[in-house]
Amino acid sequence: MTTATGTLATPPPFLQLAAHPVRWQLLAELARSDRRVRELVELVDQPQNLVSYHLRRLREGGLVTARRSSHDGRDSYYHLDLERCADGLSHAGAALHPWLQMGPPPPDRAVRTAPRVLFVCTGNSARSPIAEALLRHHAGDRLTVTSAGTAPKDRIHPHAVRVLRERFGVDIHDQAPRSITDLAGRGRSFDQVITLCDKAREHLPARITQRRTHWSVPDPADVRGPGDYSTFVSISTDIDTRVRQLLPTLGAAAVPPARKPAIGGRSHE
Repeated sequence: MTTATGTLATPPPFLQLAAHPVRWQLLAELARSDRRVRELVELVDQPQNLVSYHLRRLREGGLVTARRSSHDGRDSYYHLDLERCADGLSHAGAALHPWLQMGPPPPDRAVRTAPRVLFVCTGNSARSPIAEALLRHHAGDRLTVTSAGTAPKDRIHPHAVRVLRERFGVDIHDQAPRSITDLAGRGRSFDQVITLCDKAREHLPARITQRRTHWSVPDPADVRGPGDYSTFVSISTDIDTRVRQLLPTLGAAAVPPARKPAIGGRSHE
């Protein structure tokens, strides 16, 4: 419904969803890390039934997704779809006035001190080396990035090597898995530690006390079997999106991927 001046009589769907104080708190927490319900209950200091209700509303609105934990199938991790949020914000601004339509991201800015980022999964054979390679690919020497495993395997998965080469033009064929114990034992420190594996999150050494973020990403070698290359393609695409969205938080920028349709209307590109 529109008014006589052609403006919307009610706020766009994104604003209606995000404006509730509890939902805004949930969005803010999920913007930092994938979380389980009990963690969100503690972080927003609200009853579990209320948190679950608002998470359901956010899922119905397409802003939040959930997947079963690969470490404990009784748990689910909730993930914020930043692309849908960006589209919702753009649509909401343009609905009020064309001047408020979101423009392109600002140009890359130089970083005085290169942030140090560590990606961790269990085997350091697929998810974490893919994330390491893609962050280095997008950020270059603006960041210091590495990856490791809590129980490293003997080699990088061949499909991980292949997908990086074919889809992103990155070659890691001579890279070998590393142990998080070795890195921690050498006194290596990082500005941000990102776990991509639900099991690795629970088994991260206690001495790793730096800022932590969790990305609940399934192991592409286990989803449909070790020989399914298409799973590596989809998982690497998800990791690439997350890596691009990580860059601005580290003081760097990258061109965002193509966005999904806006909530409640067309995307304003």
